Amino acid sequence: MTSTEKVAQIILLHPDDNILVCISHIHAGDLIDIDGQRLFMAKDIDIGHKLARRALNIGDKVYRYGAPIGSMTQAVACGEHVHMHNLRSDYIPSHTRTREPKDRSES
Repeated sequence: MTSTEKVAQIILLHPDDNILVCISHIHAGDLIDIDGQRLFMAKDIDIGHKLARRALNIGDKVYRYGAPIGSMTQAVACGEHVHMHNLRSDYIPSHTRTREPKDRSES
């Protein structure tokens, strides 16, 4: 690969999707092209995570592979990170790595 070649960082899985999937790590400061719009990335985003293909509002359905996977719990702009912090599954409970404090009365 020459220094002028650019490695793809995102992929559109289906034309009806309103998210894009990271296929290589995105670093804060990277410039990403989304549907002809060049965006400056403010934060790091890991491989496999999603970016908004366009602005999404609270309650908007999120589509991956052309099928709904959940609803937005926070509004995001085009190019912003879409993940468990702002997306809720409409089908299964979402789990996080944050533990809720145990109720000591149950011990």
